[in-house]
Amino acid sequence: MTPANHQAPTSAPSPAPSQSSHAPELRAAARSLGRRRFLTVTGAAAALAFAVNLPAAGTASAAELDAAQLTADPFTLGVASGDPQPGSVLLWTRLAPVPYQADSGLPAKRVEVSWELALDERFRRVVRRGRTTAHPEFHHAVHVEVDHLAPGHVYHYRFRAGRYVSPVGRTRTAPAQHSRVSGLAFGLVSCQKYDQGYYTAYKHLAQEDVDVVFHLGDYLYEYAVNATGGSRAYPAGTLPAHFNHETVTLEDYRLRYALYKSDPDLRAAHAAHPFVVTWDDHETENNYADETPENSVPPEEFLIRRAAAYRAYWENMPLRRPQLPDGPDLKLYRRLHWGRLAQFDVLDTRQYRSNQAYGDGWQFPGPESEDPGRTLTGDAQERWLINGWHRSNALWNVVPQQVTFSQRYNSTSTPSKVSMDSWDGYPASRERVLAGAQAAGIENLMVLTGDVHVSYGFDIKRDFDDPDSRTLGTEIVTTSVTSGGDGTEKPSNWDTLMAANPHLRFFNGRRGYATVSLGRESARADFKTVSHVGTEGAPLTTAGSFVTEAGEPGLKPV
Repeated sequence: MTPANHQAPTSAPSPAPSQSSHAPELRAAARSLGRRRFLTVTGAAAALAFAVNLPAAGTASAAELDAAQLTADPFTLGVASGDPQPGSVLLWTRLAPVPYQADSGLPAKRVEVSWELALDERFRRVVRRGRTTAHPEFHHAVHVEVDHLAPGHVYHYRFRAGRYVSPVGRTRTAPAQHSRVSGLAFGLVSCQKYDQGYYTAYKHLAQEDVDVVFHLGDYLYEYAVNATGGSRAYPAGTLPAHFNHETVTLEDYRLRYALYKSDPDLRAAHAAHPFVVTWDDHETENNYADETPENSVPPEEFLIRRAAAYRAYWENMPLRRPQLPDGPDLKLYRRLHWGRLAQFDVLDTRQYRSNQAYGDGWQFPGPESEDPGRTLTGDAQERWLINGWHRSNALWNVVPQQVTFSQRYNSTSTPSKVSMDSWDGYPASRERVLAGAQAAGIENLMVLTGDVHVSYGFDIKRDFDDPDSRTLGTEIVTTSVTSGGDGTEKPSNWDTLMAANPHLRFFNGRRGYATVSLGRESARADFKTVSHVGTEGAPLTTAGSFVTEAGEPGLKPV
């Protein structure tokens, strides 16, 4: 057992220099726009979002609040952990005595928070403890990276501010990078629109025996939420009026995270398991592409909104220092290992992509979408992914990402329309990735996907138009937690999609999540659904189970 010790206070770091994909002129225009057009308190928040070199620049002016003066529980948004590494865990919380208030019920002062990490949930065997600072510039969010831990261990953690103690969270370290690991279980979730249902799926997921959970995007939605919480049908006036408009400013995004994290089932899942998160579009705006917004807003104005969204995302997610945003940029793609069993290459298919072809939506493919210069990942991320495969010694190479990777025709006629927002709208990008996997000798490729509010199981073919071509891997698409409402087991297009896509092995339209168990011989995927989300208490059903053998990719029903 590692002896308990006291660590010096830590604080949110200043961001390391990053290579922006935006021209200096555009960034200068965005900063100028922030000064010129946003002269109100909201404008000041927008400027803060863009110039995130804080708290280094602002700490000196922020007085300290004596935590003993706290008169209400500041841990209303729960606790979380994320990105487990062999000797390190990342712990998160955010102080918010009044979460639905813009200032969360705290003055613009820094607050000292203590934390403990133990081998047992009663904290009789504490192995680490320390103090950190919750800075007002980061909305009193706390990110603590605890190092020098034993690989492959389960730990329990909690925070304290004044006389208040947080809920207890459970986390774990990853196994040593080169160790021979026999198994790993993880959960997959995505798309949790608050006002389209209850988070019953999270209640069940919190009770699962998994090592880690991957959130594949759309943690929140930017759309208005009315006073009754939409489909949740709260009593009139339950939610404040400021939720009833689209998120645009930093304050808007911060408040929306407070709304989502107020859900007890979501908090329970975060407390039960470490999360590895990546975003899709709705954390900022529907179907944006790099610096191009959904609507006709000038790019320099959209970048201010993007900066606000990215900053609020980092504040509210269990992310490490390398993910600290730099204005409208945040390097979210990253690599994690689970011994020699699995390498996880977490992608960002939103921030660097070419604009959707043919105006987005479902369109017939053509010269615009098939332009070989188009990219979904950006050149740097694509090289990083493929180079990482060449160096990988993992049995399973897993790619958590956002949008459907496999070809998906919506008609049995030829040609068929495809989604311009998915990899089908960027076939040259997909071809480069598949060629890279083949050149690297990747035998057990698994792609993890969210976005589409249904469960899919795909065989990844070298040539999707030839059912007899080589199968290179499998794609597991998890359904939404709530987005789309209750759903149905067989959507109206079930027969068409199954006939048009012979590599599609499973399709279900209910809400829920997926679990995957990786072993030395095979991997198993279970698609788990709930019958309804409009009301609470739905039971959990395993709608489908499949295995894929190591060295023989392809989904086989259990």
